[in-house]
Amino acid sequence: MADDRLIVALDVSTMDAMKEIVTSLGDAVSFYKVGMELFYAEGEQTVRYLQEQNKQVFLDLKLHDIPNTVAHGVSSLTRLGANLITMHGQGGPVMMKAAVQAARETAEQLGVERTKLLAITVLTSFDDEAWTATGGQLPISDQVIRLAKLAKECGMDGVVCSALEAKMIREACGDDFLIVTPGIRPSFAATNDQKRIATPASALQDGASRLVIGRPITQAENPREAVRLIIEEMENVSK
Repeated sequence: MADDRLIVALDVSTMDAMKEIVTSLGDAVSFYKVGMELFYAEGEQTVRYLQEQNKQVFLDLKLHDIPNTVAHGVSSLTRLGANLITMHGQGGPVMMKAAVQAARETAEQLGVERTKLLAITVLTSFDDEAWTATGGQLPISDQVIRLAKLAKECGMDGVVCSALEAKMIREACGDDFLIVTPGIRPSFAATNDQKRIATPASALQDGASRLVIGRPITQAENPREAVRLIIEEMENVSK
């Protein structure tokens, strides 16, 4: 039943809460996101547990620092064995190139597949008003495309972006570029605090590679049924 284009966000703060979600979803989900809330609270045991359950791990820590610090961080996270790692594209080309090199060298030393690196473009919580308030000069969509192209030039594997920008990024960066989209809300779910959102089917049609969905699944009365409905929507779009 699982579709690895679906990543379920574990937006909880304890191992017990995480295990409850993973257990309840069982074989319906193969890919999970561990973000700041959970990783800062429980550390690397979160990733170890998911690996023991034969799940893939999207480690969404949004690294952003000087190149040397980010490179060492990526090296450590590569040793941990996460499948995907995020960092802010705003960190610039030197930082992203250092991260790519660190991931490649560490994977070669370990004899494992290299962790894939994703650049954060513009967070989906931004709308035009908030973007302008922070000093954004370009329209959000233009900045997203600019950072996506820069990330590809630096050797990054893909980006995290709103589904509303997925089509433009796919056209600009090609078919082999990963596009991971949060802010996905199936028809039965509330939008909550996300501003730039899309349905699972529309996001995939516009070029998204993987979809990150949290509350519509984890806070549903029947999480497994919510997954089934979402995958049903996704299957209307060929892989």
